[in-house]
Amino acid sequence: MAYNFIGLTNDVNNRLNEVQLTSSNFATVTGYFAFAKDAVNSAIRHIQQEEYEWPWNHVEASEILSVGVSRYSYPNDAKTINFNTFRIKRDASLNVGTEKLKVMSYEEYLEKYADSEYDTQSKGIPTHIIRTPSREIICHPMPDREYELVYEYYRNGYDLVSDTDIPSLPEQYRFCIVDGAMYYAYQFRGDTANANMAKEKFEQSVKYLRSININRTDYLRDTRVHF
Repeated sequence: MAYNFIGLTNDVNNRLNEVQLTSSNFATVTGYFAFAKDAVNSAIRHIQQEEYEWPWNHVEASEILSVGVSRYSYPNDAKTINFNTFRIKRDASLNVGTEKLKVMSYEEYLEKYADSEYDTQSKGIPTHIIRTPSREIICHPMPDREYELVYEYYRNGYDLVSDTDIPSLPEQYRFCIVDGAMYYAYQFRGDTANANMAKEKFEQSVKYLRSININRTDYLRDTRVHF
C-alpha cells in the first residue's frame, strides 16, 4: 500500500475491518472515515511534538543578504534554528571564502553594538550572528555586499490534506503513525480498553524512534593548541 495519506488511513481501516477508501471518495467521506483521517494527522502531530530536532525535519537554508540590512526573519516553518551552523558561503566573485559566524547574545549585542544598525557607514563581512526575542536574525556587522548566508534549522510538522500527501517521517516509521492513529480511532469508538493498549504501544513506538534518532553519546574534542 502506498505511503501517503490514503494509504495510512486505509492501514487503520484494515485493522478495524472497515472498507478501503479510494481516491474518488477520500476527500468527501464523513463519520468514522473522516475521523480515521483525523486520527492519522493526530498521530503525526503527536510524534512531531515529542522532539524539537527529529532528523527528518532538518533543513539547510540559504539567504542572500541585502547590503545595509542587519535583520532577517526566521523561515516561516522554522521550529528551532541551530545558531552554531551559520556561515558565509564561499563566493569567488566576492573574493570571500566560507567563514563560520560566531554566536553573540542579544544582550551583548545591544550593549556593545546597538548603534551599528543605524550607522549606515558601518558595513563589512558579517562575523557574528545574533538571535533576537522577536524571531529575527541579526548579522553583525551589516553586510556591505550580497553575501550568501547558509544555516540549518528544524522545521515544524504539517498536516496531510490530499490523498497523495506524504508525511515527512521516513516510510520505515509508518508503523508508529498507524499505532498512534489506532489509539485515536479506538477513542472515537468508545473502546477504552483497546484505546489504552494502543496508547501504550504508541508510546513504545515513539520511544523507539527517539532511541534511534535522538539519543546519542557526544564525544569530547580536545581544543587545546598543540605546538
